[in-house]
Amino acid sequence: MLITQLKARDTIASLTEGKKVFIINCHGCKEVYFPEKEAAALQKELADAGNVTGIMTTDYICNPENMELRLKKHMDEINAADAVLVFSCGVGVQAVSAYLEDKPVYAGCDTCRLPGFQGVTPLEYDCGQCGECYLNLTGGICPITACSKSLVNGQCGGAKNGMCEVDNNMECGWERIYRRLKEIGRLDVLKCPTQVRNYATDKEVSQQ
Repeated sequence: MLITQLKARDTIASLTEGKKVFIINCHGCKEVYFPEKEAAALQKELADAGNVTGIMTTDYICNPENMELRLKKHMDEINAADAVLVFSCGVGVQAVSAYLEDKPVYAGCDTCRLPGFQGVTPLEYDCGQCGECYLNLTGGICPITACSKSLVNGQCGGAKNGMCEVDNNMECGWERIYRRLKEIGRLDVLKCPTQVRNYATDKEVSQQ
């Protein structure tokens, strides 16, 4: 099981301030709790402020074929947006980011693990379900799961020709992150010191 919780309102405000955004809601699989009412209230505020080009509510955006079909119907609204704001687990955010390569994609939720059955995704990447999400700082590519060492402050220095020193069949996650940030014009975030993560939310949920 896993649970998605809205990021803090000031965090989402900092991502959307001065921008037009297209919003994606994934109500997903039965194994995921989604804060539907809270997300709807927040999105209404953004829409009332004139910051939203469109909203798509669907399920299983971790399925690439399904997601592509749904997104194609909204491409005019997506193209009119400066960024895409995704309310889903970390896998869904990564799926949208990989598809919309030239558009900043932000996570509106944090993902926390709960005991029990975990949903299955056909994608190669995964979500560590580790509380406060880094995806907004790393271009929609998770450093926890894309890096063999789960490093959050950049490359280890052992990569050769863009490949991981732990698994030479695996592309270095931080080289992927760098390229992605460069493509969307956000290399400036690499100048910021690594933020201390909030694991408290994950711990609190696990104890409920």
